[in-house]
Order: sequence, then structure tokens, then C-alpha cells
Amino acid sequence: MERSLVQDNLRPNPAVLVGGTGAVVVVSVAMLPLPAAVASAVLGALMISGADVDARTLLLPNIVTWGALGSGLIAAAALDPDNPWRAIAVAIARAGGTAFALASLQWCYARLRAREGLGLGDIKLAAAVGAWLPVEAIPLCFGLASGAALVAVLLARLRGEAVDALTKVPFGAFLCPALWLVFYGCVLPG
Repeated sequence: MERSLVQDNLRPNPAVLVGGTGAVVVVSVAMLPLPAAVASAVLGALMISGADVDARTLLLPNIVTWGALGSGLIAAAALDPDNPWRAIAVAIARAGGTAFALASLQWCYARLRAREGLGLGDIKLAAAVGAWLPVEAIPLCFGLASGAALVAVLLARLRGEAVDALTKVPFGAFLCPALWLVFYGCVLPG
């Protein structure tokens, strides 16, 4: 019974998923050439799902993280039809490097603070960030997500909510939209 409740919570809100994905598809098709529009729509749907679930549960479903990683590798090949195998290899290298960097940060934080600061879902999502974005855009993605998370925490504090060193913040809920926005900005013509 308990396992079924956890699985139900890891499903995105259908209204959020359909509405958000619809908006992403409209924006993507209206502004991007066909291969990039399809990639943007797929990434957008996954990121809306991940952000919704993480905001509610502090968990990123594997279908979102692994789906984003796998689709990022497919998108790399589709967006570089002249050299798809090289594009996949480069995306794998970026994914591994980004995941390693975040795993190192997780490890250091856990050693310094004697508690977990990032979950495994965040590390898997970091691999997806590496798969989808060019290396120069990866810091922008993490900066955007971190800045948005900081603003959310500050607003919570201003609303009178208790915010302290033990307050949990669903980082994936900020990293997911940041990934889509930065990818969209990278493939936007002009």
C-alpha cells in the first residue's frame, strides 16, 4: 500500500503536464526549425513533469532523469546530422563530466555538513543537462536554477515561512525549467 502511494506521488499532475507541454509545443513549433522544435517539445514535457513532481515530493522520477539523458543523446545526433556519432560521443562526455561535478559537490557537502545536500536525482538530472547543452551553456543553466531557487527561498522567508539551514529545497524543480530555457535559447535561430 505504501509503495503505491509513493508511485502515485511520482506521477505529474495531469493538468500541469498537459497545459505546460501544450505551451512548450506551441512556442517550440512557432519559433524553432523542425528538428530543434521536436527536441524542445520532448525536453519541455520531461522537464515540466520533473519540476512538478520534485516540487511536491523532493524526488525526481527515473523516467524523467533517464528519459532526459537518453533523449538528449538522441537529440544530439538529430541536431548534428553531418556527424551524429561524434555528437553523441561529445554529449556523453559532457553528461559524464557534469554528473561528476555535481556528484563531487554532493560528496564534499556531505563530508563538511554531515548530511545530504543533493540527491541522486539531481546528479542524474545534471547528466541530462550535460547531454542537452553545449559546455559553455552548462554554467548558465546551473546559475539560473540556483538563482531562481535562492529567490524562492527569499520570498518564502519574506512570507514568514521558517527557513533555516535544514530547510529542504527541491533543486530539480528549478533545474528542470532552467535546462529547457537554456536549451531553447541555444537553438533559437538568430
